[in-house]
Amino acid sequence: MFSYLLVFLAAFGCSLVLTPAVRHLALRWQIVAEPGGRRRHSGRLPRLGGLPLLAAYGVGVGLIYWRLPPSGDDALRLRGVVLGTLVIFLGGLIDDRWELPALPQFLIQAAGAAVAMAYIVFIEVYTNPFTGELTWITPRILALAVTLFWILAMINAVNWLDGLDGLATGVGAIAALLFAWHSYRLGQTAVAAFPLALAGALLGFLPYNFSPARIFLGTAGAYFLGYNLATLAILSPAKIATALLVLAVPILDWAWQIFDRLRQRRSPFQGDRGHLHFRLADRGVPVRWIVLGYYGVAVTFGLVAIFATGLAKVVILGVGGAAVLGVLVWLSGR
Repeated sequence: MFSYLLVFLAAFGCSLVLTPAVRHLALRWQIVAEPGGRRRHSGRLPRLGGLPLLAAYGVGVGLIYWRLPPSGDDALRLRGVVLGTLVIFLGGLIDDRWELPALPQFLIQAAGAAVAMAYIVFIEVYTNPFTGELTWITPRILALAVTLFWILAMINAVNWLDGLDGLATGVGAIAALLFAWHSYRLGQTAVAAFPLALAGALLGFLPYNFSPARIFLGTAGAYFLGYNLATLAILSPAKIATALLVLAVPILDWAWQIFDRLRQRRSPFQGDRGHLHFRLADRGVPVRWIVLGYYGVAVTFGLVAIFATGLAKVVILGVGGAAVLGVLVWLSGR
């Protein structure tokens, strides 16, 4: 237990200390978010938040390999997560600097997913919620296609969620803590430590990112977070369901926005203020209330994912999903 605490506190402390320094560097290098567009912040704010997150996460990972070295297939898979994280982060950093079009961004995301799959991080089996039996996805090409879709969907869901101060960071930290708890309960010693390092890095960054934010995640930070949530969810049984429940609102919002933009004959990749959190803010709901509401939903659904049975998870996800979609449809009509 001391090793877990050490990993978490090291990542937390590193992020807490490094973020102000990175903020000054981003201002000096002019890697900033200008006022206007989808975000309605005042002044020029640094968008290099992914850098302290990566550094803090790297410190945590280093301690894991020292104190809790993974073995067997987990060692190979976790190596793939780390290497893929570097690929996706560097691609996001390029976008932070030069703001790439949609196609290069998707190619960067696909490259990160390819690294993960090369290290056997892919969805090949799932638990049937109606029978409780393990079901294999065949043929292998279908499993790879499902994995590619899952990783890209998670990256973009988190990227689109990062619209209000502290929203993606806090929800990601909640998901990471629940992943760590779930893996520990399953006896996955090393696997449990990775989301714990991620949670420590995010919570150390959150004081600077919560409303009113002094630094943004940026594309590199959002890619880093989405990629790790996507890949770490694959590394143990039932964590896909946990991720779907914890991130139910942003995932459904992501799917609805694609459908709604196509319905209006617009590009699904063209950013706007149609997301649920933006719509609520535009109707006068205080940003902090919206963010804390998302936190509450993530915690509630996450606990359901851990303690409920397979069929109960499906029912709750269905009812919750219908409620969220109903709100989105109503707000779109308004």
